[in-house]
Amino acid sequence: MNTTQHTLIILAVLLLAAALLLVGAALLARAWRLQRNLATVDEKIASHDRPATAPVAISRPPDWRERIISFSANWLDTPIGQQLVAEEDRHLLDQCGVNDVRGKSLFFAARAVLAICLPLLGVLFFDRGGWVATVLILFFGLALGYMLPKWIMQRTAHKRQRQAAEELPLLIDLLRLLQGVGLSVDQSLHVIENEFKSVLQVLGEELTIAGRQYSTGRSREQSMRRFSTVFDNEDLHAVARLLVQVEHHGGAVQEPLKLFSERIREQRKLDMRERIGKLTVKMTGVMVLTLLPGLLVITGGVGFLAVIRALSRMGSHV
Repeated sequence: MNTTQHTLIILAVLLLAAALLLVGAALLARAWRLQRNLATVDEKIASHDRPATAPVAISRPPDWRERIISFSANWLDTPIGQQLVAEEDRHLLDQCGVNDVRGKSLFFAARAVLAICLPLLGVLFFDRGGWVATVLILFFGLALGYMLPKWIMQRTAHKRQRQAAEELPLLIDLLRLLQGVGLSVDQSLHVIENEFKSVLQVLGEELTIAGRQYSTGRSREQSMRRFSTVFDNEDLHAVARLLVQVEHHGGAVQEPLKLFSERIREQRKLDMRERIGKLTVKMTGVMVLTLLPGLLVITGGVGFLAVIRALSRMGSHV
């Protein structure tokens, strides 16, 4: 590829990026005008319903973050938005606790911006000529920009999954304690949501969402569906199913919770033993790589020096 073709490719990429920026700016301006008109209408309605002596609130124009979120939210229901924020990605956002309009809008904006900017930066800084290299840079830049937000969210989701699994035994013990003093399921969950949110950071947040859905008129089974499926954990699903059965049929729940807690603790002990076994195998490799050279030098160093000196004397006599 000569210099002229390389320059044309860079200009084409720049023109495409400029066109996308112009379209985005136009849509953003349209969304901002619509939001401002709606805010004006709401302010007039509020001023009409407000007494004459009440102070008038000054509406603050949205900043650039709110504009980006508003612009991205308009694209979520389009085919492009459904492709960039698919059902799998929404489930991943659920696991991260940000599956709302703001979270989905920021995820869409991050994917769109990185998928456009990374190939452009790759062509500008790393292209050394040749159409094959240019195509590879564009492909890998687009793939990296598309997958990088998902990789970050997957790491966050895995961290929250581990934290939820660690908080589950404490949640079961609290349910046993509160059920033992005579509280109902609804009262027990309400106490856990309000009093133990600092120690149950992940599960407390999920229970708060379930309690909010239950207070809006959903059944206990419907409100606990997200709690039982969001982290793909069979133990959480079993706890949710047990709470639903107690809500429907009643009965003593202390003994089942006790047995369930003991089973979870035994499972955690087995998992810890498995991790210790794997760690022992890994440490064997580390010891071979680090300690074996030192052991050879200490134990065989004297013999090696004696052999080298004997060979040197033989060479000198010859």
